[in-house]
Amino acid sequence: MQRLLRHLDQVVVPRLARGFARAAGGGLRLRLLTGIAVVGVIGALLGAVWATRRPVAPSADSAAMETVRVGVVQGQSVPLYARQARSELTGLLKRPTASPVETYALVSLRAYLAPERLTPVLGGVSVVEVYARVPLSGAVTQSVRIPAFTIPADVVAGMAQVARKRAGDADDLRRVAAKLQTTDATEVDLRQGYLGDSTVAAAEAEAYRAGCACVYAAVVRATPAALDQIAARPEVRAVDPAPEVRRLDRAVFLPPLPEQLGQAPAGATATATATPPASPSAEPTGSAGPPPSPEPTTTPSDGPETPAESPSAISASQAP
Repeated sequence: MQRLLRHLDQVVVPRLARGFARAAGGGLRLRLLTGIAVVGVIGALLGAVWATRRPVAPSADSAAMETVRVGVVQGQSVPLYARQARSELTGLLKRPTASPVETYALVSLRAYLAPERLTPVLGGVSVVEVYARVPLSGAVTQSVRIPAFTIPADVVAGMAQVARKRAGDADDLRRVAAKLQTTDATEVDLRQGYLGDSTVAAAEAEAYRAGCACVYAAVVRATPAALDQIAARPEVRAVDPAPEVRRLDRAVFLPPLPEQLGQAPAGATATATATPPASPSAEPTGSAGPPPSPEPTTTPSDGPETPAESPSAISASQAP
């Protein structure tokens, strides 16, 4: 804009003035021609300002960078969410298409399942990742997101990795607690908190190491007809199709926990990500996006995050 104004001021206006001075034969004609030139320059300036301030329509690339949330949100009724997901899937089934179009979907389970029980439930679709959590009575545990292209093998491998991390967390927490040996009331309480957290971390490590019944959701990619078959299986609570998801690294999936029967709670546990499996096919069949992002996400939970994590604990962050 500044370059355009400078060009008009330094080049266009002087040339117009010289031309009018040569062509004008009298004072009246000179004033008339000068006035016309000034009006023309002002019109050009107004046009340039309008062009620079005109709103630009968002491009497809900018729309693709928006984060998409799929699942339940804080305060939402979980049964209502399941009915809405069913309605959306029914709508996809009714759409006339020349050929079946695959879409991502969030599959929520009615109960926690072990890795070997996932095959009959998720068979027939491309699995992208699963969500797992150790349901310990009286303790708040973390949810983990495990990339899994082959089940149950990738789920078992991911659980083994999470088990090693949680075992390391338990050792770190015990070492921190051992350094607090004073009789100060605050430090005594802090020490007990560290010891309690280390006990929970150790229990999680043992459960994942044994291939526990901990999986409660999965992200899959399939045609609406295949998703409808998954939704009809008794182990499945809801299948939430997400045709708006184009890139997995720009999506946040929030599956409900099996024990959440009413509204989704306000608290959210941290979700860590296991290292993606070394599979020859890093992308499920028919997928249009990249492999799952290794960045942490968040999922709903029934309580706050497990406190007092050590520096080596599983990394976590709130969803955008």
